[in-house]
Order: sequence, then structure tokens, then C-alpha cells
Amino acid sequence: MDTSSQPRTFAYQPCAEQRMPLEGGGQPASHPVAIVGAGPVGLATAIDLAQRGIPVVLLDDDCTLASGSRAICFSKRTLDILDRLDCGEGIAAKGVSWHVGKVFFDASLVYQFDLLPESGHRRPAFVNLQQYYLEGFLVDRAAELPAIDLRWRHRVSGVEQDRDGVCLTVETPDGSYSLRARYVVAADGAHSTVRALMGLESKGRVFRDRFLIADVKMSAPFPAERWFWFNPPFNRGQSALLHRQADNVWRIDFQLGWDADPDTEKQPERVMPRIRAMLGDDVDVTLEWVSVYTFCCQRMDAFRHGRVLFAGDAAHRVSPFGARGANSGVQDAENLAWKLALVLQGRAPDALLDTYASEREAAADENIRHSTRSTDFITPKSAVSRTFRDAVLRLARHHAFARQLVNSGRLSQPSVLDGSPLNTPDADSFAGAMVPGTACADAPVTTGTPAHAGWLLGEMGAGFTLMVFGNGQGVSLDALAAAPVPLAVLCVVAPGAHCAVPPGVHAVTDTEGLAARRYDARPGTCYLLRPDQHVCARWRSFSADAVLRAMQQAICTPTVHQATA
Repeated sequence: MDTSSQPRTFAYQPCAEQRMPLEGGGQPASHPVAIVGAGPVGLATAIDLAQRGIPVVLLDDDCTLASGSRAICFSKRTLDILDRLDCGEGIAAKGVSWHVGKVFFDASLVYQFDLLPESGHRRPAFVNLQQYYLEGFLVDRAAELPAIDLRWRHRVSGVEQDRDGVCLTVETPDGSYSLRARYVVAADGAHSTVRALMGLESKGRVFRDRFLIADVKMSAPFPAERWFWFNPPFNRGQSALLHRQADNVWRIDFQLGWDADPDTEKQPERVMPRIRAMLGDDVDVTLEWVSVYTFCCQRMDAFRHGRVLFAGDAAHRVSPFGARGANSGVQDAENLAWKLALVLQGRAPDALLDTYASEREAAADENIRHSTRSTDFITPKSAVSRTFRDAVLRLARHHAFARQLVNSGRLSQPSVLDGSPLNTPDADSFAGAMVPGTACADAPVTTGTPAHAGWLLGEMGAGFTLMVFGNGQGVSLDALAAAPVPLAVLCVVAPGAHCAVPPGVHAVTDTEGLAARRYDARPGTCYLLRPDQHVCARWRSFSADAVLRAMQQAICTPTVHQATA
């Protein structure tokens, strides 16, 4: 992949609908899925679907990647998803890994925190990488998949749907054409054209404040950490944020206040004095990109409207504090792709797509709640609120209890889908965090002959996985053959234990015992894992009937197959 900072552009190409006459009766050919928007969310959705064998048409009204850093902080969970999409390694290698954050008040360090204090994870807490690089890796991965038809400068100008599908009107440099799809995914950003064409709204709160983003290139002795200042000497009465990115590019956010004029503040003669006041005159700095933004916390009332499903910023928006925008959007894509694939393959009912909406609407509410609280703490709008905030910051220097109240942006964590109708509630007693609805934890494992080091998440199948701790004796593969969708069995064997597993079962060794610890497992413990690597059920011992019932629950299919354990 080209890793220069120059924007990558892509050529417009006419498509089959433009070159061929319409099929019988003037109806356009139908595609399984059309995705609108080739940003991180649209690309991730397309790649995931294509890897599951679903052909995708991906439309974008532009022909370039994002300019400037924009979304830069990609969380461990997002990196785990990108690994499954087969582009995580390049993204992690190009980006800047970090896990430590520091909070300053005035000129003094208040405290620091570690987002991933324990070892035994493939990916760091966060990787910082400019959005144009992330998009570039995703575009290159999409180009490797023949099931993806990526169309640049194809702008959607009309949306009509019926019982059987959606018809899009698409404008190109050569004129318009009609494209029909069984389902449409709208991932076309905060100012979604699809949402507007359907007469839908995104509602919520707009915050009366403005921030300046500056990407600067410099060689500086600062570590790869997140630094956040309240009321710093170089931006009195406001706040500031510093992140390191790839290629010695640093992202600086300055709070400006609501009365600041955006056009004036973007001028280099206004930006550079702010940067000099922060860094000093002896640092060699080049200004690469600048923007002024006003942020909001909003979402659509519903993420599903018939055969059109909304994802990412088209469905929900949050303030940038906490890195919840792009991360939650990629997690939307992960949630949607496997469900859409099963429905299109005829393996699950259309009702499964309703759970995309309900699960991700709940996740959006959680992100908006955290983002709103962060923004209110960072930008207090009354004298009383500011007095409270500053008192908390002073106490936090010396008292741990006050640090729990400091909110410089609660950083992105995957939502626990504990209210999902796809979960099977625990019938057995478990400790720890891996409750139904939780994204799976990773751990180092050893696999293969000769043995080589790997990671637990990488050993899970692309579909449903039954993860069994121990050698799997007593697990009836014949009984599991009645599963409504394909089910892989993965045995996690303790270090030094005998590894004679049943034929047809994949086995790994829990190299450091971390998998058993993180899943509160003992020999015989079973976890049923969704295709998006979320727990949907768990038991202390294997029961084929219980597994099959849980699988039916997890794909919204009411018929329960009975089996003999």
C-alpha cells in the first residue's frame, strides 16, 4: 500500500448497469447487497460480507480517501475485527501503539492511567493512525476480494423500496442508472444522503463549543501517550489534547469556545502561534492540515427502515472525546455483516436483522451517554460546573477517589450486549467479565504440529464456534450435526495436558493459562460464540440440546431441534 501522506485517488469506471440493457420488462439486475459510502464502516461491511461469500456493490460519491487525520484512535476491539478482515497486521504496524494516558491541570500532571496493564493480548489498547491510511488498507483488502464491486463517483440520488428490495438511482459522470438490491446498507456518513432521501432524521444534542484540530509534522521527544490538559498555560480557560500518529505527525486539539470564528481560526497565522505557545519556539513544526469543528451527540430513532440499514455516522454521532465514532461504526459493521449473510443465504429469518438495530441502538445510547458526560466535564457551561470540575482536578492529584470523577473522555470499550434477545441466560455459576453479550477476550495459544504461537481469537471460526475447555471428550459431533447453521468446535487444552481430541475438532493449547482465567473455565466448560466473536451462551458441561437451543435463539429461529447429548 502507498503510505505517503498524499491523498490517494481512484478512477471512475462505468458499471454493468450502464453498459447492458435492462433485463426483462425494463427491470435492473438485482444484487444481494448495495452499500452506500466507502469510508471505514462501508468498507469493513463490504469486506466482511465478501469473506462470507456475499457479493456486494459498494458505491461512493467521491474518488479520494479522507483528508487529514479525522478518526485516528482505533481500539483493541476494532483491531481484533480488522484482524478478522485480514488487514489488521498492516494497520497495527503502520500506526502508533499506546496504552498510557496522562491528565494535566494547569501545568501540573494530575494523574496517569494504563488502559491495558496486563500482558497476553495480541493488540495494544489503541493504535493511532490517520484515517486516510486506515481507509487505504481497507481499500486494498477490498480489491483482493472479487465479490466486491467498488464504484467511485457513483452518487445515490434516489431511494425506493418495496417488499422484495430497494431500487437506487445512481448519478455518474456518464449519466444516471438504476441499481436494485435486496438490502441496502447506508454508511454514508454524518450528512447521509440516503437518510435525507428517505426523509429521516438524526436527533440529539449539539454542543455550543468549537475545537481546532491541527495535524503537525515534527520530531519531538514526547512519548506515544494520550496527553490531555485542562486550563493549560498555553490555552487559558480551555482544554487541549495531544496524540502521536504515524510519520511523525501529531494531532493537536485546541478548545476555542463558542464565540470563535471558524474561518478565522483555521488561518495559519492564527494556528501557528497556538502551536508555538504549546511546544515552544525551538521545535521544528510543519502544519499539514487544520479544521474547526462543532460536535454533537445524535442518533436516528431506528437503525433499520425496511430493507435499508443504517450504520456508523449515518446512524449515530458522538463527540470525538473517547474515540467512540469510528470504533463504534466498525463494530456496527461487524454486528451487521454476519446477520445479513445468514439471512441472504436463507439460513436465518429476516427478523435477525431487527437485532442488528436493537443491539447497535443500545450500544449507540451507551456511547452517547459516555460522550455527553465527557463533553459536559471538559466544557462546563456554568460557573458552578466549572468550580466543581476544577475542585475534582485538584483533589485528583492526591486522592484516588477523585480520579474516578475526572472525565477527559472515557475511552472506547466494546458494548456488552447483555440485553440482547440472542443471548441464552446463564444456568450455571460463573465469575468474571465474559457474560453473554460480551466481546470475546483474546489469549496466547499454541497450535499445530510442529507447534507455533498464535492467538485465541484467530483460531475461532468465521461462523458459530463452540469453545470447549479440555480435550472435548464427551462432545457429540453427531448430535451437533443438527445445528441450524454450521458450527465449529474448538478445544482449549491446558498446558501440559494430554491433547487427544475427537476427530474433526480443532485444538489449541492455552499457553499461559490465560484463556481459562479470562473465561473462568475449568475442564468441560463450554462457550457458544457468535460469528462476530461475542459470547451468546455458556455452560459448565456439554449438552447438545442446550447448544442447539442456544443456536436457535442466536439466529432468531423458533424451531428447536432435539438431540441426544
